[in-house]
Amino acid sequence: MSLEATKHMKLFTLKPISAVILLLIYLMFISSPAYAVLEVEIKGGFQSANPIAIVPFAWPRSGSAPTDIARIVRSDLARSGIFSPLKLNQLPERPALGGNINFDRWKNTAAEQLVIGAITPIGQDLYEVKFQMLDVFSRQEMVAYRYTVKKNQLRRVAHQISDKIYAKLTHTRGAFDTLIAYVVVKNDPGSKKRTYTLAVADSDGFGEQIILKSRKPIMSPSWSPNGKRLAYVSFEKDRSIIYLQELKTGQRKVLAQFKGINSAPAFSPDGKRLALTLSKDGNSEIYIMYIASGVLQRITNHYSIDTEPSWSSDGRSIIFTSDRAGKPQIYQIAVGPQGKAGNPRRLTYEGDYNSNASYSPDGKNITLITRVQGQYRVATLELDTGYLQVLTHSSLDESPSYAPNGKMILYATELRGRGILEAIAVDGRNLPQRLRVLSGDVREPAWSPYRSQ
Repeated sequence: MSLEATKHMKLFTLKPISAVILLLIYLMFISSPAYAVLEVEIKGGFQSANPIAIVPFAWPRSGSAPTDIARIVRSDLARSGIFSPLKLNQLPERPALGGNINFDRWKNTAAEQLVIGAITPIGQDLYEVKFQMLDVFSRQEMVAYRYTVKKNQLRRVAHQISDKIYAKLTHTRGAFDTLIAYVVVKNDPGSKKRTYTLAVADSDGFGEQIILKSRKPIMSPSWSPNGKRLAYVSFEKDRSIIYLQELKTGQRKVLAQFKGINSAPAFSPDGKRLALTLSKDGNSEIYIMYIASGVLQRITNHYSIDTEPSWSSDGRSIIFTSDRAGKPQIYQIAVGPQGKAGNPRRLTYEGDYNSNASYSPDGKNITLITRVQGQYRVATLELDTGYLQVLTHSSLDESPSYAPNGKMILYATELRGRGILEAIAVDGRNLPQRLRVLSGDVREPAWSPYRSQ
């Protein structure tokens, strides 16, 4: 492997080379003094972003409502890059749900849609949330919903409202009511020890849930299709082991602890199989594991390094990174119903370094890391045409992950020597939206599938 590939491997792109190398990579190249819940920094949207008015939701009691739903909705829509919510001082009035609306005043704003709502306490720790979206010019109702939830569900309801608005106006399912997984590294004060934390949070970085803390590296989180389990790699026992963990109960089990490398787990669309990288037979190869039985099926057989598998949405093929052509490139291999594999087919030809690929939800594209003039950037590849589009302008991007609606890509990068997360639209027309801890280093993002109700 080239020196350039080795350099970017240190930023977790080509992960499963050996357990010892992986451990050294983490110890040498992750440094952070602390970690906290992710905060969102909205850098900008499309130049043609659609103005929309989100009025603060009515609250019948004195003081503030337990959750500012309207603020969350405004933030969600702004993060998409497609919408430009009016600022509060731009609202000509603040009508209540079911009250009189002076549409003539709203026509003087840039917004074509108006969202109003209310939060009403209806019992002990129980609230009714209603919202309505109206067309300013036709004065017609476009969408309206009612929810009955507990206090700790109000933030999620806000994301669900954002999804309803997004779907109505774009004819595409929203992805605000989703989760992200990531790894944060903390330097313990006064010592050289580090704590590695695998965490899950809402798509906007709030509601963080700690899945695992360890003194040893954690990497490669992968979501099950139902969003209820995570597979990941941990070095708790000073070697790479793949675990499967239930998010609700915290129960986990070992999936792979063979001699050598156990890395890069990826769930099949049916959730019954796991593609992974193992070196138990002497070389880094792609395998399929049947989760219930632990039975393994070897998929690749080559003297090169094969790693980073990812399933197509129909479960019929796997893409992976291999240096069998001399430098890292993306290959595709057909996988039959009994695990029988075809011959690998090379997908990437532009550039001398392409890695860390995954399929878009519709299977028409893949996202990957490509090297451009020595800089490692997020790109997409159209599978039909072979067209490669570079989306980012940073230099050390890694771990790109599609939103479940395929409209955004979440990835890790560096800002002034610190690891942060960013999300960018798949067409690259908007500036990346930044998620970062107030102090610390965050890496290894994975965007969840849609959540069950």
